[in-house]
Amino acid sequence: MKALRAAGYAAFFFLWVATGLAAQDVNLRSHDGAVEISGTLLGFDGEFYRVDSIYGELTVDGSGVSCEGPGCPDLLNFVAEMTVSGSSTIGQVLMPALIEAFALRNNLRADRAQNEDGQFTYTLSEKDSGDVKGRFLFRVTNTDEGFADLLADEADIVMSLREIRETETVLAREAGLGDLQGPNRNRVLALDAMVPVVAPANPVNAISLHDLARVLGGQVTNWAQLGGEDAPMTVHLRDERSGISQAVEDRLLLPADLVLSATLTRHGTNEALAQAIADDPFGLGIVSYSEIGNTKPLILIGECGFSLRSTRRTIKTEDYPLTAPMFLYMPARRLPKLGRDFLSFTRSPVAQIVIRRAGFVDQAPEEVPIDNQGDRLANAVLVAEGDDGLANLKRMIDVLTPMKRLTTSFRFEAGSARLDAQSRSNVQQLARSLEAGEYDTRRLLFVGFSDGVGPAEPNLTIARRRAEAVRNAVLEAAETANLNRLDVDIDAFGEAMPMACDDTQWGRQVNRRVEVWVQ
Repeated sequence: MKALRAAGYAAFFFLWVATGLAAQDVNLRSHDGAVEISGTLLGFDGEFYRVDSIYGELTVDGSGVSCEGPGCPDLLNFVAEMTVSGSSTIGQVLMPALIEAFALRNNLRADRAQNEDGQFTYTLSEKDSGDVKGRFLFRVTNTDEGFADLLADEADIVMSLREIRETETVLAREAGLGDLQGPNRNRVLALDAMVPVVAPANPVNAISLHDLARVLGGQVTNWAQLGGEDAPMTVHLRDERSGISQAVEDRLLLPADLVLSATLTRHGTNEALAQAIADDPFGLGIVSYSEIGNTKPLILIGECGFSLRSTRRTIKTEDYPLTAPMFLYMPARRLPKLGRDFLSFTRSPVAQIVIRRAGFVDQAPEEVPIDNQGDRLANAVLVAEGDDGLANLKRMIDVLTPMKRLTTSFRFEAGSARLDAQSRSNVQQLARSLEAGEYDTRRLLFVGFSDGVGPAEPNLTIARRRAEAVRNAVLEAAETANLNRLDVDIDAFGEAMPMACDDTQWGRQVNRRVEVWVQ
């Protein structure tokens, strides 16, 4: 119903509004009296007015005009208000921790109050004077509800455990919210992962992505089919409106042309899900990396012998194929300065520490020496074939040995040359680092890799083109960086260092990547 209501709000969409402010007639006059604009006040963000006038919808700098009329806000005592809605995984722990750290960083006091409807509000005020500067109302439900609130003009930011779907993108555009898939309409707040888990005493330790999809789709129903005991399998998952459950469908079942089994057991919270699996000797489920609880994570394997564990590093590099970015989505309207400052803070080094302490995976780049990458090099040796393969492997070792790999990686959407959501965020993150001079006087090498399907030479060419495209995207985003103070280059080694088996779409997608190495 909320999605249907959105159409009615398309022509009447508020900015962040001061308490009690309704759309009313106002008259904005420049200080010299030369310009005058009359119309309906749609909103005020503490700095700019938004007015529906005879010239259309206008945004006017409040410092250059005086406001007359019953709808004019109080400029001196403006309180920024924002509603944040969506995923409970993000909203229960991570966002409150970031709000409190942001307040501490800015000499503000953050007071949390529980609301009657079970939700909560953070009030940020000056420590000395007690003047209220802003309020953050949290509606902590699930990803579906977050997008529905946004479309119904009942939220300013959506917390999501999955990418926005095409139908939601279309509805948002029709409601005047802009392109929520655009670069300034969403960001990756932190990283999580979808982890297959079992009870601690279960003898099965590993599963392939192919078999995992078949389990969720009801095609594998007995543990004997996975090399375990002859016992019926029970499957556990979050409720159908949760972001992690929907991400399982989008990322695992849809590529395998399967649908979720009707017999699986649903759970309303992450804690209940993890506990149910830990207590069920024949259970298997998908949980969030941040909330594994007392369960045992399964290793992801492939028929070629490669294996991947869900660790902080493999999630950060996106080497783990079920990495799940945690998104914030914002509509195309100007946020108050307090809100913009908070969003900028979420990318700061301090915020990355808060994210780690909250149990999630941060995005702060780390440098990994090549001698700490034994599994990757072992994979490279396994797939090296013939004189050309060995020569390419030797060249790769010669080039990369004096360097360190950044945990910032870039991968692409399935069947597309477009970077995936996490990688688009990584472009901005690395660009900000270049602008801050963090890599001045150093060498950055963008290195392209491919899957092993098809002839080696064309794969190498494609990998080089990807490396060049990613490098160009980062440099274009780093508008204020002094590029004369660093050395930026590209290279490619094609299929020389696979991360997963090429026998599945997921494996091929993991292998098609661009890494960043520094010296």
